Amino acid sequence: MALAALLSFNLNLSPAALAQQQTPVPDAPAPQAPKPFSDVNGPITPGLGAGKESPTSTSSGDSPSQAPEPGSQAPTPEGKDTVQTTPPEMLSAADTATKLVINATYVEVPVTVKDNKGKLVAGLTWRDFKVYENNTREPIRIFTVDPTPLSIAFVIDQSMTSDVMDKVNNSLDAIQGALAPYDELAVYSYSNGAQDRSHGFTGAQSTRAPFVLSMAKSAGTDMQVPINSGPLAGCPITQNGACVDPNIQPGFSAGGGGSGNVQLIPKEIHTLNDAILAAAKELSNRPKGRRRVIYVISDGKEYGSKATLKEVVRYLETNSITVYGTLVGSSATWGEGYLSKFHLPFTMYDNILYKYIAATGGQADSERNLNGIEKSYADLAKDARNQYTLVYASHESPYDSKFRKIDVRVDRPGLDVTAKLGYYPSALMSR
Repeated sequence: MALAALLSFNLNLSPAALAQQQTPVPDAPAPQAPKPFSDVNGPITPGLGAGKESPTSTSSGDSPSQAPEPGSQAPTPEGKDTVQTTPPEMLSAADTATKLVINATYVEVPVTVKDNKGKLVAGLTWRDFKVYENNTREPIRIFTVDPTPLSIAFVIDQSMTSDVMDKVNNSLDAIQGALAPYDELAVYSYSNGAQDRSHGFTGAQSTRAPFVLSMAKSAGTDMQVPINSGPLAGCPITQNGACVDPNIQPGFSAGGGGSGNVQLIPKEIHTLNDAILAAAKELSNRPKGRRRVIYVISDGKEYGSKATLKEVVRYLETNSITVYGTLVGSSATWGEGYLSKFHLPFTMYDNILYKYIAATGGQADSERNLNGIEKSYADLAKDARNQYTLVYASHESPYDSKFRKIDVRVDRPGLDVTAKLGYYPSALMSR
């Protein structure tokens, strides 16, 4: 009854009366000013920080026309920087070295030790070795005798005579037997320019390795009897007074510079330097923990390379690359290596391979027959893998590029110690 009475009462009211009885809707809250920072006293001036007034700021009574224009504030006093308000993190000298700069001064030196019969000497400890850099003894930081996996780049000379090249071709199948499953190889060849036969490294025991090695086989180059004068040296066929074949035109492309009818004998081209440099560039990208080796099968002759011996040796010594070699052909003759040290000016170097081997701490083997060449692969690969590895911290500054001489000695008589003669520092000295 009460509800019915209430409804009947509301129905009897007019619309105006109903509007007056409705509760008014409140307005939206007015915007409030932000609360000031509790730790700031005074205005915040750009470029000066909080709590400081600009020297050109106007007082509360100044008119807007007297305010300075944008960009017309006086510069801050010289020698002061008030923009940074928080101090930097303070680091000690030790923290700075570990957090900001790391100077890698460790030098790795592989060492081969043999007795007077040419056999590897085992059982030496770090106490038996002494390492000198620039005549200063360095303490050995790391010493290991563990076998090292090889990244080995073969460089095969294709400019040798056909009889020598035939022996080299037949011996290439024995290379896989000299390497371990964890080794890797690349193959380069050269005669007039370096050729990359493998286009990168491949597993030493992979199915691709025999095919890559077969790509380096060649028929060789046979020497012809040189004829540069007499009736047989002229042009057999002429056209308009000139040779049809420009290669035998007297005084032109064959040499002579137009001096009469004298034809100079073309020089032999043996680009050994360029081939070693091409292999070294590929080896320099191999990861740490692998022994970087260039294995050269050649007679060691050099002529016609764009790179010089000094430039290539420096690149090898900078990137910790060792050169090994099997000397074949005329360079395998007894005593030839000693005679090659005496070079006549303006003539071809008879053998420069021994210079690479001596500078980088490698080994050489001279062989004239097929069995000896095949055996040299296994012997030199074993020498490269089973070496003493010495690591020391250089006392020299890491910021210069001067050559550092290395001298490794063993405190036992009658032993032959072979190591690299030195190195050039690089961005990563411990490799």
